[in-house]
Amino acid sequence: MLAPFRCSLLLSWIFGSGGALSSASGTERDKASPSPYLDVESYVWVEYRNEQVVISTRKVVTIVAAPPSGDGMSSEKVCSYHDVLNYLNLTKANEMFSLTRPVKDYKKPTEVFLEVLLYAILDVKEIDQTFVPYVWILLIWQNDYIHWNPSDFCGIERVTLPTEILWKPDLTIEEMTERDKAPPSPHLTIDNDGKVYVQNDQVLVSTCRMQVYKFPFDVQSCTLSFKSVIHSANEIKLFHNLNSSVTAEWSRELMRTQYEWLFVDMTVTNKTVVPFGDEQDTIIYTISMKRRSVLYIVNFLVPVLFFLCLDLTSFLISDRGGEKLSFKVTVLLAVTVMQLILNEILPSSSDKVPLIAVYCIGIFALMMLSLLETILVMYLMEKDSASQEDATDINQSVGESSGGKRGRAINLRSCEGATSLFQGGISQSTEEPHAFEKLSYELKEVVRILTLLLNNSKNEGKPGYWTKTTKTINRAYFIFYVTAASLFIICMFSIWTNEEE
Repeated sequence: MLAPFRCSLLLSWIFGSGGALSSASGTERDKASPSPYLDVESYVWVEYRNEQVVISTRKVVTIVAAPPSGDGMSSEKVCSYHDVLNYLNLTKANEMFSLTRPVKDYKKPTEVFLEVLLYAILDVKEIDQTFVPYVWILLIWQNDYIHWNPSDFCGIERVTLPTEILWKPDLTIEEMTERDKAPPSPHLTIDNDGKVYVQNDQVLVSTCRMQVYKFPFDVQSCTLSFKSVIHSANEIKLFHNLNSSVTAEWSRELMRTQYEWLFVDMTVTNKTVVPFGDEQDTIIYTISMKRRSVLYIVNFLVPVLFFLCLDLTSFLISDRGGEKLSFKVTVLLAVTVMQLILNEILPSSSDKVPLIAVYCIGIFALMMLSLLETILVMYLMEKDSASQEDATDINQSVGESSGGKRGRAINLRSCEGATSLFQGGISQSTEEPHAFEKLSYELKEVVRILTLLLNNSKNEGKPGYWTKTTKTINRAYFIFYVTAASLFIICMFSIWTNEEE
């Protein structure tokens, strides 16, 4: 029976301080330090000979670099990222990795995976029709010239290096009008399978066609279209791994600030376009957001409604004098100022007239009709006052003429009385019936004048025809004003709150 035994021992322990092994043919001593370990293998033979057990042994000694088992004296291999880069020959001096698409067969397209997440909605300018989001962009593509075995480099699977060393896809955003002033990420990551990862965050200034028909209760949808600048679909194909629901959910969790706008949804779609005869893959991200309308309600809609209520209360002011007219003109000018403020907010290139503009124009029209009605009423009342003044002047002239006749009659009687005094008593008795007739005539004339003056004084306290007409006009227009304003406001808010365009 053969039973092997194996152990590792130090050379100095076996041979002592003077022990050494040498080669007969050696002419020069090796300057390198010898291995301090040897491997001893013992073989034991157990035989049964002549009814006796015979045991014999044989030893084989082998010099090794290190003990075969982990006994606390083993050394590990040390690796660095430079070893991987030297193996791949990835240096700034080697420009072959950054000049062209990293494919071994030019007919093979480079598949680029694009993911976009929304961090914040920084600004939306309606008058300029610009959208400013803060986004995070991830690009992944395959480089056919990069590959290594992680086991050969102590398990290194990923290496980070400067972006200018490798080729990158020339993606652009069609809606972008201004480049991000912040510098892009200076590094990218490669893995052992040849995948290249580029992560970057950007503040984009892009165009967005604003639909302000329901301002300030509007929902805007702005797009970010990613495509290659010069490469066709046969050279670069764009894909995305995250669907619309996952992209929207992750963006909602990552959202840091929203300011005036609330993030609603984010959808992603693939599209093929033919801009200059060559097909190009395009990935379109559509960002939907809703405006916070509370401030516009408090600062704009409610004040305009208050101006309308003030115009309604002006019907309680008297139509005589100019106070009512000046009050209505002041309220009308206040609404005009609100319209000027609105003109600075809304874009001039809108397809439809915004509902808030219709709201202001409708209230302005009601106030304008109220002002015209006040002017008409004041004109009719002035006309009635003029007719009453003319009648009073005629009556006064008639009274003056009657008073003159009465005075002349009295003077005539006084003259006749004086003459009768000189003529004697006989002639006086014969003329008495004639004097009584004249006296009765004068008394009747006096009674008629007094009756006319009394009637004129009564007519001055009573309203004229046009005054009665103005009261009817005021009452009818007030009912029309309240009804029209109520229906108009109800219709406006029902259209605003309706979800469908």
